[in-house]
Amino acid sequence: MSTAPHSRSKSLWKGKETATETITPPDFEDLNPTITFRHLFAQNLGVRDPLRVIALCDSDAFYAMCEMVRLNLTNSDKPLVVLQWQSLIAVNYPARKFGITRMMNVQKAKELCPDLLAVHVATYAEGEKEPAYRENPDSRTHKVSLDFYRRESVKILQIYKQGLPENAEIEKASIDEAFMDLTRPVRQILLERYPYLAHVPDDAPLGLDTPLPPPPQVSWNHLGTLIPIDPSPEPNDSKEIDMPSTWHDVALSIAAELMEKVRQEINAKLGYTTSAGIARNKFLAKLCASYRKPMNQSILRNSAIPNYLKPMAFQKIRFLGGKFGDALATKYDVSTVGDLLAITLDEMQTKFGEESIWVYEILRGIDHSEVKEKDSQNKSMLASKNLSPAITNFSEGYQWIRVLAAELALRLNDARETTPNLWPKTIVLNARDVKSHETRRSKQAPWPFVREVNVDVIASAADKLWKELIDPHASIKVIGISLGFTGIEGVESGLKGIDTFFKAAPTSKRALDDTEDQAATPDDTDGAKGSGSNALLRNLSKDPSSFVCSRCGKRSSLPQSATRTEAERAAALALMQMEHEDFHVALDLSKVPESAPPVREGGRSGTDQPKKKKRRKESPKGGIARFFNKS
Repeated sequence: MSTAPHSRSKSLWKGKETATETITPPDFEDLNPTITFRHLFAQNLGVRDPLRVIALCDSDAFYAMCEMVRLNLTNSDKPLVVLQWQSLIAVNYPARKFGITRMMNVQKAKELCPDLLAVHVATYAEGEKEPAYRENPDSRTHKVSLDFYRRESVKILQIYKQGLPENAEIEKASIDEAFMDLTRPVRQILLERYPYLAHVPDDAPLGLDTPLPPPPQVSWNHLGTLIPIDPSPEPNDSKEIDMPSTWHDVALSIAAELMEKVRQEINAKLGYTTSAGIARNKFLAKLCASYRKPMNQSILRNSAIPNYLKPMAFQKIRFLGGKFGDALATKYDVSTVGDLLAITLDEMQTKFGEESIWVYEILRGIDHSEVKEKDSQNKSMLASKNLSPAITNFSEGYQWIRVLAAELALRLNDARETTPNLWPKTIVLNARDVKSHETRRSKQAPWPFVREVNVDVIASAADKLWKELIDPHASIKVIGISLGFTGIEGVESGLKGIDTFFKAAPTSKRALDDTEDQAATPDDTDGAKGSGSNALLRNLSKDPSSFVCSRCGKRSSLPQSATRTEAERAAALALMQMEHEDFHVALDLSKVPESAPPVREGGRSGTDQPKKKKRRKESPKGGIARFFNKS
């Protein structure tokens, strides 16, 4: 696109009076707003910005594409499906040509395509620290793992963040989708390409409220698929090209350039293909992303919205299906968006409540929802398993606890690769026991600071919860079990990292003797004698049923039990040690200053100066408290 010189700006804006405007139906009267210099210079107009541009990028058949990349089949047309037990959860595009669909039985799919490659998702098994791919995993002994797909999703999200301008807002919508608000970067590029827009013309009659001059004609070549204004079987392409562009069209074309670049980067670096939808809001961007897939992006101009929406079956729109959609279809004997446009807002609210204004606006392509960048780190993690056959014996729970613990350990350690200080506050165990009066039951406990989070550590903590949750002597039928972490957060920046509290314990004989000497003086718990206060606690006991802390010298013993197995004893002792370690770490954390004391002139720190006690101001009589006093 050519850049017009600033000298032309005085005459360009006058052409707005004679510019041909697109005539839109009354139901879509907001599609061609007058855009002024005030709009262009506004810092943030939010969802009502007339130049707003939103994109939705969707990974094509994501799970199937992940397996194609893993198996080095990206350059082939091999039909491939991804299995979860006997059902298909992903079908690549070559396989779809045979009529294979998601949730179809694998035997039926192979009848349709004998050359079909069926890949079962990786699964966890008891005793394994990581999931593995198997030809015929057994749902009675294995648990599905989606960890591989989560990792690949994070890689794609990182490319979005690195490949798009910094002032783009990115919201991860699901494992394979993300919304992008490109309004700010598009506006910045717009002003760079057309510098005459950066200043209000001297003879502009309305000052900042003067409409922008007519925009240049947009060339849509190599920017994706342009959804036609007239979707008739034989659209007149030349008529589409001859239609005058709007400034929003220019904004859409710039957004399409940005999206084309980042999509190519994903394909080059990771081997994945993506499709995108680009429009004026989230609803329309998601809707048009699937207009022509795979490996494509579709652009929906404002002028194309009416004829794109009106013939669409309204129940295919998210949240307009199900019972509510059936009620609308039955009440008004309608099936398309165009059919529903005749219903007034007053009538719709009378029949379906005040909130139906959202339905009224969506049918007209209006969506005021924001693109909000979410915290990349989840506050919770959950590993769950539906059990068939059900657990009917108390001891059977330990097998599944270890399987779930393996998944949690892997996921938490993956997350700590990018956020080292990440730590959960609580471990939670849930069970669905159909024989219990309380079908859904749960137990939780504080999660201790430990040097290494592994299967054994998590399983030990969960085993204790299992014993509290399930009566070993009762009749049970547990059909579902889940294990999770909640309250996952990073250690505050003002505090020391978690790992500083778990330095390796001394290994030499002399160092060990020094440690034992410290243990003999339990009063010395503040670490004044050296780094022993930050060392990993050691068990100085020779008794396999007790634990003696190397820092405080306290002995903790397991209660006597004639039925406890060796494995149960080791697990219980490990949990006891973890809880004791948590006690010492809590003490250590309480002694870490929030920040270093300020250094004053002359090299003296702020702590060397006497501090004046601040007198706490008394609240004035009455104040807000008076509103809580009984009259």
